[in-house]
Amino acid sequence: MATSKSSKKAKSKNAKKPQAEAKAAKLSALDAAAKVLAETGKPMSCNQMIETMGAKGYWSSPGGKTPASTLYSGILKEISTKGKESRFKKTDRGQFARA
Repeated sequence: MATSKSSKKAKSKNAKKPQAEAKAAKLSALDAAAKVLAETGKPMSCNQMIETMGAKGYWSSPGGKTPASTLYSGILKEISTKGKESRFKKTDRGQFARA
């Protein structure tokens, strides 16, 4: 009987929160960038987007050294893979706007 009680305790300790709650609370860098671009309505550089996302509390770097470069490559990847369905468009060198 002691083993059944300990297994019940282990199951309750390992219970996780539903993933929908965790994802709704925190935006990804790309989602936050799309939100910032939609709100401003003007093209921005990745550095400007990172600063604005942090100031508004949408997203902050989890300790990365080059979040702007990571965001830049993520935006370019979305543009190249999704094409016309991408949320972003490149307007000038280093500048992106909401598509």
